[in-house]
Amino acid sequence: DSANNLGLIYFKQDKLEQAEQMFKRTIHGREKVLGPEHTETLAAVNNLSLLYANQGNLEQAEQMYNRALQGKENALGPDHPLCLTTVNNLARLYQGQDKFEQAEQMFKRALRGYEKAFDLEHKSTLATVNNLGILYFEQGKFLEAEQLYMRALSGYEKALGTEDVSMLGTINNLGALYKAQGKHEQAEQMYERALRGYEKALGPDHTTTLNAVYNLGVLYGDQDRLEQAEQMYERALRG
Repeated sequence: DSANNLGLIYFKQDKLEQAEQMFKRTIHGREKVLGPEHTETLAAVNNLSLLYANQGNLEQAEQMYNRALQGKENALGPDHPLCLTTVNNLARLYQGQDKFEQAEQMFKRALRGYEKAFDLEHKSTLATVNNLGILYFEQGKFLEAEQLYMRALSGYEKALGTEDVSMLGTINNLGALYKAQGKHEQAEQMYERALRGYEKALGPDHTTTLNAVYNLGVLYGDQDRLEQAEQMYERALRG
């Protein structure tokens, strides 16, 4: 555990080489004591997968994720939440490589699993709905993306009642979708709602808040509302 915890600290400090050594040491130790498919061993494998993905070593990351997934499936069953977390991680890895078909398969599998394990309005379910929407948006499938974003937003509103950061991310995604379609009025409504929410949840100078400010500035600039765009850019720059 000490090696694993030290690896996590190194990872957070971006000391990736030292983190890799600690994670490998943890895996070796747990394989010896607990076995290669024990959940604690697989948790360490998952940590190493995340590290490789962070480094851009995508082939190694994929190998580790698949090892973790196979082991968790054998130990826990294919629809266990810990399995679904790894499925979701694989989906994001494929998405980052523009392997859209594989990413879609993984996101859909994760979604089916979360719906079965939890319910339609659980945060893990809604986060996966949102992620699948992002995947469709990246492929220019705007109708499918909007349907999923709206489903996620409706679920967040019903389940949470307040605008937490997860919900605000979906609202911001809707803004980007409407902007890409030239629906400036709807985009502005979404971006402004996201900005108000981020200011309240995170504060006016948080990086995510300032990104929302910048998004509004870009939208205003696209409409030749130059004075408003300038105000937004200046605010983002000051932050």
